[in-house]
Amino acid sequence: MTAFTVRVPDETADKLDRLAEKLDRSRAYVAAQAIEAYVEREAWQLAEIEAGLAEADAGDFADRDDLARVVAKYVKPA
Repeated sequence: MTAFTVRVPDETADKLDRLAEKLDRSRAYVAAQAIEAYVEREAWQLAEIEAGLAEADAGDFADRDDLARVVAKYVKPA
């Protein structure tokens, strides 16, 4: 496991300490969990963006009927 220092505003450190206390965990544990969740979320989002770009580069777009079905799910006729 790698250890490193992260500088955060005092207010964020205070919030982290309060959260760790409520969870009966260490500050390091809560910070590590937060970083892990952030990294996973960002990695997923970037992978989805890259997949979408690859589809676009391949010319794989929705046709008019596909688009109409999606819009109809969210827009009700007046």
